[in-house]
Amino acid sequence: MSEIKTEELACIYSGLLLQDDGIEITADKIKTLLEAANITVASHWPGLYARSLAKVNIPELLLNAGSSGAAGAAPVAAATGAAAAPAAAAKKEEKKPEVKKEESDDDMGMGLFD
Repeated sequence: MSEIKTEELACIYSGLLLQDDGIEITADKIKTLLEAANITVASHWPGLYARSLAKVNIPELLLNAGSSGAAGAAPVAAATGAAAAPAAAAKKEEKKPEVKKEESDDDMGMGLFD
């Protein structure tokens, strides 16, 4: 894996860790996590990812990642606007009420107590 991809993934994982613990995602906190993990990244990555991840509802993005092709294929960093719209559109489509048809034993020719 290239060095740049490794640095990007380290920043993304740091942001996910912060979000999972309910901590605000900032460049300083991402830097602190990376230093604790002994990972060296270019100085611009933590700030870039902190700004990008702060604009995204991460839990909603993760839950809707597989619901539409555009949202599932979009990287987390680019998800600030492009993937948020398809995710919202997919959510609107999911709100259609489902009509459940109950199955009966009559069509099988036998009942539970026959």
